[in-house]
Amino acid sequence: MLPPQDRVVLVSGANRGIGYAIARRLHDDGYQLSLGVRNPESVPDDPPFEDQRVQIVAYEAREVAATERWAEAAFRRFGRIDALVNNASVNHWVSIEEGSVEELDEMWEVNVRAPFLLTRAVFPYLKRTRHGRVVNIASLSGKRVKSPLAGYFMSKFALVALNHSTRYAGWEHGIRATAVCPGTVNTEMVREEMPIPRADLVQPDDVARLVALALSMPNNATVSEIPVNCMLESLA
Repeated sequence: MLPPQDRVVLVSGANRGIGYAIARRLHDDGYQLSLGVRNPESVPDDPPFEDQRVQIVAYEAREVAATERWAEAAFRRFGRIDALVNNASVNHWVSIEEGSVEELDEMWEVNVRAPFLLTRAVFPYLKRTRHGRVVNIASLSGKRVKSPLAGYFMSKFALVALNHSTRYAGWEHGIRATAVCPGTVNTEMVREEMPIPRADLVQPDDVARLVALALSMPNNATVSEIPVNCMLESLA
């Protein structure tokens, strides 16, 4: 496998929270990055990214045509694509009795359809490398159900399914896919009345370390899922 400085990684939703932590970690590790964000001006510049190694692209996850545009822009800039991190996500309170169809549709489009389309768009480039990687930021909400929040759980279960389908589709081409499944992460999506102090939650940098691990694993030591939690919980 090529060293990080020779590999190009696409990261969606890289302007805040988990996505920004992933971008910072991969940048520090030496990767070349193409960051897809809704508003390029929203990407923090303190500390600044090294311009020569980082491309920031306007990417709207709900727009179907945006996926091909981003993949083509990244390939034009760097001449290759080695990995994709599907991170962009939304969460609305949609249960059996509450929430709107519009909110359900948005979660499906951003959390499931967009990762599917991005994976499809970069697949030809990943196949050329013989060591392509796809990392899907899923959730423990894609592994078990602990509340009435049906819409979000449904979308994350679907993302985990997409991850495993990607593994099967890409295996013979050297493509490996990993679903990173964190519990509650200390981001702005967390409610203020959490029973656990924010400092004791999974931190964005912890998730970023796991993404870096998944990208670094060789083809003969693939990890399909990485659950990570801040509390003792059985997933059996």
